[in-house]
Amino acid sequence: MTAVHLAADSIAVLNLLLATGWLLKAVAALRGVPTLADLTQKSMPLPDLDGTEGPDVTVVVPACNEEQAIEATLRSLLGSAGVRLEIIAIDDRSTDRTGTRMDRVAAEALSTDSPHTLKVIHNRDLPAGWIGKPHALAVGADHAQASWLLFSDGDMQFDPRAIALGLGYAQAERADHLVLAFTLDLKSVAEEAVMGAFGALSLWNFRPWKIADDQARDFFGAGGFTLVRRQVYEELGGFGAVRMEVVEDLRLALKIKRAGYRQRFVLGPGLARIRWIEGAFGLVAVLEKNGFAGLRYRTGLALLAFFGLAVQIALPLAAMALGGWSALAGLLVYATIVLAYQADRPISQVSPWLAVFFAPATAILLFALIRSMALALARGGVEWRGTRYPLEELRRNAGRDWR
Repeated sequence: MTAVHLAADSIAVLNLLLATGWLLKAVAALRGVPTLADLTQKSMPLPDLDGTEGPDVTVVVPACNEEQAIEATLRSLLGSAGVRLEIIAIDDRSTDRTGTRMDRVAAEALSTDSPHTLKVIHNRDLPAGWIGKPHALAVGADHAQASWLLFSDGDMQFDPRAIALGLGYAQAERADHLVLAFTLDLKSVAEEAVMGAFGALSLWNFRPWKIADDQARDFFGAGGFTLVRRQVYEELGGFGAVRMEVVEDLRLALKIKRAGYRQRFVLGPGLARIRWIEGAFGLVAVLEKNGFAGLRYRTGLALLAFFGLAVQIALPLAAMALGGWSALAGLLVYATIVLAYQADRPISQVSPWLAVFFAPATAILLFALIRSMALALARGGVEWRGTRYPLEELRRNAGRDWR
């Protein structure tokens, strides 16, 4: 056997192993994802409101330089039905017209006969030892009157039923924390391709159907729609306990799960929407702040993640380039990736046929993660919305892992 044949056989075997891994992840997701509740189904419970005066849910909406989106976000919240909201909008050190536009919507809300209230807080200071967003969220939560808190973002769009359905399901399940998978507004095939790869790859370490299992370690948080009992939030120290956490939504979710509280992850296509990325390379900008943080600022772990993504790109393509049975092994990898796309479709809303773009889309994700680490190391910290947070302090507060 020549060296070329030996190399081809070795690559084929590695592809078969990779295909087996994808198959196991895809089959688990194909069985698990359909068990997730969909809030848009007709059988979903409505909230049990106590009839007392005051709001049922306090919605905290922090925004820093979100003048293009904040009015639409607040108006969509004010259009909510079936629940009374106390909306607290935090103008977090904005240098544009975010605060002015918040005030305008608040003034309009006062002149209407609405069951909801809107309060605007203009925050101009960031105390030492805090990252901006956790601090803004904590400021809003400190003013809350309702027994449930909904933490969101300044660029979300809500269906009128979204919060009532989320609250009703949380109450019916006796849950303490509920995360709604929001819908991404994707406007091109390129954007869909990138998010399809992102969703499929996430199945390697994300099992949303296990989040409700008290015995499983799986958890999740999403900044756009995190509904939590106020008592639980306060017992765990609120965002003050994760004050130097870039991915504060995930860290709070981990604390909730570790403390033994009931956590739920639900679907609801169209109930909460966000324009998360702009173009195929939009994910690069998003992950500038979150990419290295998600890897806990650990260079070794980041390099391992880079290698894993590079293998996902190179192995199937190398096998198909060699031809023969090696090519069949590479095609088998792509067949199992298509299954993973199909399994993740209820969450990502991306067609499995876009798996044909898996390699270039994964290359963009790889570049985004490398860039996130390189910028953090070069700057000695993470820079976001005009503030730089020292890497040493971020590492000291990050913990070693997500377990």
